[in-house]
Amino acid sequence: MKYVDEFRDGTLACGLARAIAAEVRPSRDYHLMEFCGGHTHAVSRYGIQDLLPPNVRLIHGPGCPVCVLPIGRIDSAIALAQEHDVILCTYGDVLRVPASERRSLLQAKAAGADVRMVYSSLDALRIAQETPDREVVFFAIGFETTTPPTAAAVRQAKALGLKNFTAFCNHVLTPAAIRGILDSTAPEGTGRAKGARLDGIIGPSHVSTVIGSRPYEFVAEQYQRPVVIAGFEPLDVMQSILMLIRQINAGRAEVENEFTRAVNRDGNHKAQTLVAEVFDLRPAFEWRGLGVIPYSALCINAAYGDFDTERRFPIPYRAVADHKGCECGAILRGVKKPQDCRLFGTACIPENPVGSCMVSSEGACAAHYTYGRYRDYRDAGPTRKAVND
Repeated sequence: MKYVDEFRDGTLACGLARAIAAEVRPSRDYHLMEFCGGHTHAVSRYGIQDLLPPNVRLIHGPGCPVCVLPIGRIDSAIALAQEHDVILCTYGDVLRVPASERRSLLQAKAAGADVRMVYSSLDALRIAQETPDREVVFFAIGFETTTPPTAAAVRQAKALGLKNFTAFCNHVLTPAAIRGILDSTAPEGTGRAKGARLDGIIGPSHVSTVIGSRPYEFVAEQYQRPVVIAGFEPLDVMQSILMLIRQINAGRAEVENEFTRAVNRDGNHKAQTLVAEVFDLRPAFEWRGLGVIPYSALCINAAYGDFDTERRFPIPYRAVADHKGCECGAILRGVKKPQDCRLFGTACIPENPVGSCMVSSEGACAAHYTYGRYRDYRDAGPTRKAVND
């Protein structure tokens, strides 16, 4: 398959691995965060970490939108479905995220709430047109990649004059999250949750096709960390690692673009204009694991306020702590790995997740469970392996 198989060539991967090994300096360590959940999935699926020298460590970031959604927002969605008799539509992964008391939207559906899985925001819009006697709420989540489709649905709902459609907006912004991660690496005493050491960032793919590479330039200028935007395929990721190592060795901090076949500096102007027409910045938004980050999310603006769920329904927000045994927050900050969580692979599995990182296939725990856990447990010894077999 053109432009897919070419980026999964094993011979080329081995050549890149040798090039990385030749560039790496034995006297130092390299801590590189793959921000995007799609990259985390690729790293686990293709065993990229195994191809790297021991002193090159890949750190999983908070780039899974399902993972970073706080429990309180799921609670609000459940309350909407159960207490306001709405048809609540959202993407499949969201249905399984555990909220307070480990409830989920899927369990709310089993208890009688009208919760429906959709593949796009326009599916929710169609349901609203077909059921004019019911309120339809689209539970909108995601980074900049899924924001334009939500904006398009809201704008179309206004054009159609629909009175029974609103969007519960939970769209969040990648650059703000990167800033939150970098701020978490600040010295102790700043009042922020401790983050992992970072020497460079593998920039996200799909998000960058929308916003371009320009929004990451503050990382290089203000934080003196290199960024390389990478495609999702294994050779993309390995090439970006090589580019980061070369920057680090040279003492450079720049934004480079490995994913030139899809990303440019300015991004998609049409998508950006649509988003700006429908949304405003929120002054603050809570992220799972990262806490409250200023201006890190979007809300529907006054011009489209009739289609804002938070204006139409009383849904007060309440912050809720994660499960005490769950390490999702630390994993999203890059402080811990999935196998550092005592629930991983035992009480918490994809079929019965305790934390959000085990729900989506792009979550670090789900990716590691699917592609890497048996190797880790084998190396840990027979006792732990037996527990999980």
